[in-house]
Amino acid sequence: MPKPSPAALATDPALSALPPQLALLAERGVLRSYRKGTLLIEEGSQGDSLYLVVSGRLRVFGCDSRGREVTYGSYGAGDYVGEMSLDGGPRAASVITEESSRCVLLTRQSLLAHIAAHPEFALELLTKVIRRARAATLSTKQLALNDVYGRLKALLENPPDGRLTHQSMASQLGCSREMVSKLMKDLELGGYVQREAGGRFVLLKALPARW
Repeated sequence: MPKPSPAALATDPALSALPPQLALLAERGVLRSYRKGTLLIEEGSQGDSLYLVVSGRLRVFGCDSRGREVTYGSYGAGDYVGEMSLDGGPRAASVITEESSRCVLLTRQSLLAHIAAHPEFALELLTKVIRRARAATLSTKQLALNDVYGRLKALLENPPDGRLTHQSMASQLGCSREMVSKLMKDLELGGYVQREAGGRFVLLKALPARW
């Protein structure tokens, strides 16, 4: 597939909603479309590229030795993933499309060229990395110090964007789907939560500290 020219990318309506700085960065890459369930990055592999999300949603996850998945985050338009491997190390996590998505594929060289032309973007990139490192630290702390209900409570009180299924919640909490289903059923019967159309859960009253 030939690489679109910067002029073609600049006039693509899909990029019009991006912040100006990211739109400039997008002009240095290749805009591609991906089907739902496409594995963009595999944990442990080598790579020097990152993906800027134009539309759709990507999920970042890891697997243990038994193949169980733990979700680290879900990202939509205006987010980018894959920046952690720009130091030349192996990929720290896998990335898969949760729905049909369009992303701009950028190489390390194109990112460095953009930073050279727009030095202020280096601070934005560093801030993004720090925020994700802080989130990972908090997630590790919750896994170590909280039981499953404690982690579920934190998730429901600060839900991510998008649809929550029992399986996706289990992946984020590091437990089985059956455990999540049991707890959610108990919370719904107790009048604490209610599922709305679109797969979102709404808190009807404050969740108890322990269950």
